[in-house]
Amino acid sequence: MEIIDSPALMTAWADKTRIAGKTICLVPTMGFFHDGHLSLMRKASDIADEVVVSLFVNPIQFGPNEDLARYPRAFERDSGLAEKAGISVLFAPKAEQIYPTGFCTKVCVSRLTETLCGLSRPGHFDGVTTVVAKLFHIIKPHYAIFGAKDFQQLAIIRKMVTDLNWDVRIVAHPIVREKDGLAMSSRNSYLSLDERSQALCLSRALQMAREEVANGETDAAKLIRKVRDYITASGDVVIDYVAIVTAGDLTPCTRISNDSLLALAVKIGRTRLIDNTLLARE
Repeated sequence: MEIIDSPALMTAWADKTRIAGKTICLVPTMGFFHDGHLSLMRKASDIADEVVVSLFVNPIQFGPNEDLARYPRAFERDSGLAEKAGISVLFAPKAEQIYPTGFCTKVCVSRLTETLCGLSRPGHFDGVTTVVAKLFHIIKPHYAIFGAKDFQQLAIIRKMVTDLNWDVRIVAHPIVREKDGLAMSSRNSYLSLDERSQALCLSRALQMAREEVANGETDAAKLIRKVRDYITASGDVVIDYVAIVTAGDLTPCTRISNDSLLALAVKIGRTRLIDNTLLARE
C-alpha cells in the first residue's frame, strides 16, 4: 500500500494507472475506521483493479458549533487497517493542500440539500459536494462507493454526478450494523455506556416502523408520530427529525410505497446520530 499526501502525486498515480488500463475505485472517508469502512474497501476490491481510500477530515463540511476539533483521528491505526484490507493507495492530504490560501469555490446541489440534515446543518452538504468534486478530479476514479447510512449524502452525490456528466459510477453499500443493530459510525466512539444503550432506539424504531408497514400501515403521518413517540419514550433523546421521503428525490411521502424511506436524526448527549431504512422492501 502506498501512502500519498500530495494531490499532484495522487493525480500522477491515477494517470499512470489509467494508462495501464486498470480501473480505480475510490472510497472517501474521514478516517477512524470501523468494520463499515472496511466492508466498503472489500466491496471496492470486488469491482475495480485498484482501490484508493481517501482519509481527510473535511473542515468545510463542519459548522461553527460542530465537532471538527474533537472528531476522532487515529492515522497509524487507520493506515494499518487499510493495508490489511489490501487497498492500493491511502490518500491523506493536509487541509491546506485541498484548500490552499485564496480558495473560494464551492459545488452546490440545490433542493436535495434543503431537507433532512440540510435543515439543521446549513452549508454541510456544500462542503461534502465540494470535497468530493475535488477528490474526483484528483483521483479520477471509475467507481466511487458510499455507505447508505448517509442516504441523503448518497442521493446528493448521485445528483451531482448526473448533473455534471461525470464519468464515474456511484455504488451504494448497505448500512453495516453492530450485532445489536446500531449503525456503525465513527461518532459512536463519543457515546458513554448509558448513551450507547440509548442509541439502540434508532434501529429499534426503524424495525418497529417496518413491522407497522408489514401489518398494513400506509399513512406516513401516523407512522411518523408512532416513531417519534417510540424514540421519545426511550430516554433523554433529542429528536432532530423523523421523516418519510421518496428515496429517489427525498420529497415527503403521504402514503407508504416501495420507495418510501424512513430517515432519523437524533442527539444523544452531545452526539448526533442518523439512521434510515426503506420501509416496504425486503
